[in-house]
This record gives sequence, structure tokens and C-alpha cells, in this order.
Amino acid sequence: MLRRLYDWTLSLAQGRYALWALAAIAFVESSFFPIPPDILMIPLILAQPKRAFWIATVCTVASVLGGLLGYYIGWGLFETVGKPILDFYGKAAAFDSFAERFNQYGAWAVLIAGVTPFPFKVVTIASGATGLSLPIFILSAIVARALRFFLVAALLWKYGAPIRDFIERRLGLVFTVFCVLLVGGFIVVKYL
Repeated sequence: MLRRLYDWTLSLAQGRYALWALAAIAFVESSFFPIPPDILMIPLILAQPKRAFWIATVCTVASVLGGLLGYYIGWGLFETVGKPILDFYGKAAAFDSFAERFNQYGAWAVLIAGVTPFPFKVVTIASGATGLSLPIFILSAIVARALRFFLVAALLWKYGAPIRDFIERRLGLVFTVFCVLLVGGFIVVKYL
């Protein structure tokens, strides 16, 4: 089923409304959809390299707006669905502790999830559920998603199709290693 969904998403790149489809995919991916917008953004940029940065802008804006939907899901549905489940299992107090820790590092969580292969929707929903400051969430989401999508756009604009394999297979790993080193560096500085 996931493969059919992937193929369907990829087929949208060939349509007349491909940019609108990209915006829709970027929006829903930030809150619940399993397929990342990159699989649609990459063919669009390869087909129209002069529009690379406009395509990245559309993807970034739609992704951040979708992140706000994810935030709302965590904020609005947590009380009606999530909290009773936590109460049933006796974990409501544990969630309060998690929420406090999450909010302490929430901006970093949003930034890291926004640029790495970690599902961004998980962090958008957790941000709403834990009550992460909305302005901090929005700012972190803008920075993270812009960094990710504009880097992909710049690489494709500059190098074209030859860089596609690297982006699809290894860019997530590069972002992940970068984030681990960045966080590790802060930890080292903190304890020195």
C-alpha cells in the first residue's frame, strides 16, 4: 500500500497542477501523511530548474502551515483522546515530565526533525500536545523546513539530475550526522 501511495504521489509531478499538488503534499506530510514532499519536489525542480527556489518556497510555506495543523492536532485532540488513554494507563504524570523536558528543548526538536528524515509530523503533534510556545514552534519550523527544501533546491539547481541520487539516498543521513554533531558539540561545551 505504501508503494502505491508513493507512486501516486510521484505521478502528481507530471500533472498540470503539480505545484498545487506539491503544496498539498507538503501540507499534509507535516501533520499526518507518510510520504515526504521531496519525492514530488525533486522531479518538479529537475523539470523546471529556473523555478527551483519558487518551488522550494511553496514547499516551505505549505509545510509550515501543515505543521500548524499538526500542532493543532496535538493541542486540540490531546485532551479528548490522548489524555484519557494516559490516565487509563496511569501515565499522566509521566507525560507532564515529558512535556516539561520537551518544551525545554522543543525548538531543537523541531529544528532537528525538520531537516532530518525523522517524521516531522511526530514533532508537530508533540509540540501542540506539550504546549510548546507557538511562536518558537513557528520560527523553528520555518528555519528547519526552509533549510531542508532550499538546500535541495540549490543542489538541484546547481548540479541537476546527477545530484538526484545523493539527495534521495544520502542527504537525510548527512543532515542527521550534522544534527548529531551539532547537538554533541553543545553538550560538550556545556560540560567543559
